[in-house]
Parts: sequence; structure tokens; C-alpha cells
Amino acid sequence: MLRIHRRIPAEDLRLLIFDLDGTLIDSRVDLCNSVNAMLRNFRRPELPCEMIATYIGDGAPMLVRRALGDPDDQEFLNAALQYFLAWYREHKLDHTQVYEGIREILEDIRRARNGQIKMAVLSNKPVNPSRAILEALGLSPFFFQVYGGNSFPTKKPDPLGAQELLREAGSASRQAAMIGDSANDVLTARNAGMWSIGLNWGLSPESLQRVPPDVLIDRPDELGELLLAGPEGPWTE
Repeated sequence: MLRIHRRIPAEDLRLLIFDLDGTLIDSRVDLCNSVNAMLRNFRRPELPCEMIATYIGDGAPMLVRRALGDPDDQEFLNAALQYFLAWYREHKLDHTQVYEGIREILEDIRRARNGQIKMAVLSNKPVNPSRAILEALGLSPFFFQVYGGNSFPTKKPDPLGAQELLREAGSASRQAAMIGDSANDVLTARNAGMWSIGLNWGLSPESLQRVPPDVLIDRPDELGELLLAGPEGPWTE
């Protein structure tokens, strides 16, 4: 069900920026397993996946810091981060998969309006595994650009990455929307002057209650309804 806070002029959109984890792909298990592998290596107790999932979304360094209980020892944190990244690099596709319905929606968007809508990915995950996952899962052809949490000096919700994508796409901010499952994505959109679409199926949907998007949706097919319905839009409150 669409929950609408502000009507998005979908017919005017020229750029869609997608989050990755919890938006396009379900990577929860591989991320949780990698965190617990790191904890085992440093003789720390493993954590339930439900808890680890609440730590995801602000990049790998913050994920590791939270899982370790925010220690002060920076050298230890660096070592733990490197272990986590090395493990995740090898296991990032053990269980990760595209959410059901996402591939079809991306194809529909790509065909819409004679290809006038450009799509990109902006994640807080490091850029190399982000691109490798999209390539392995067959999603890369949909996106003209993919940026990660280490592509810029700052991460979401700072608008720098979104602003660069606006520049590369030749799009005005009011012709663009950020699509994601967390408050970070909504705040990125606000900070860049873009529209925001929140997804209620990802890793951090509870954060969207604190920072509501312009439109909140429950299922991938609703994304198609929202973006491809034409000027009249699916605007039943």
C-alpha cells in the first residue's frame, strides 16, 4: 500500500538513485555471517542477525564498531575492519540475492519513456564489493553509475554522492528521487533537494517511521505503479 506524504511528480523524473543493501538486494545473511566471523576471530561473542541488521547502513567501519561495542582502541578497530572486509569479500555472494520483483521493475523503468530515466546506485557499502555484487547478480546493465561509501570523502546522508550523480546525469534535483530502506536515504534526498521513496521491506524500515519519506511503499510492484503511472499517478490516499 502506498503511503503518501508528498505527491512526487513521477512524470518529471529523469534520475533514480537506488540504495543497495535492503533495497535492491537481500544481503542480510552474508553481512551477519561476516560480522560473526570477525567476532569469533577476536574471541568476542557472536550476535544475533536481528541485532546486526540494525547496525547496517552507515558503512563497514561503523558496522564493525557497533558490533564490537564501540571500543576506543583504533588499532584494534582497524584490524577488525580489515578482517571483516576480507571475509566479506570472499563470502558476499553466499546467500545474497535480488529481491523478488526488483529485476522486473528495473526493466520496466529502463523501457519507460524511451529510456529518458537514468538509474544509479549510491550505497554506503564499499564501492568494489557493491559493483562486484551488482555484476554477479546481473543488475549492472541497469545503472549508468555505481558509487559506494568510500567513493567520496563523506557518506550518506551527506549529499555529496547524490550531487555528483545529479551532475553526471544532467538532472535537476527536483527531477530526481532517492530510493531506499533507511532514514539515511531519506535524509540524503532531503539534503540534496530530491524526492524520497522509502521501502518497507529492507534492513532498516523502522527508521522510516522516524524520518518519513515522501512516499512509503510495501512491495516492489508498487514502485512500478508509482513511477510509471503517468501524470495522474496512483495517488489514492
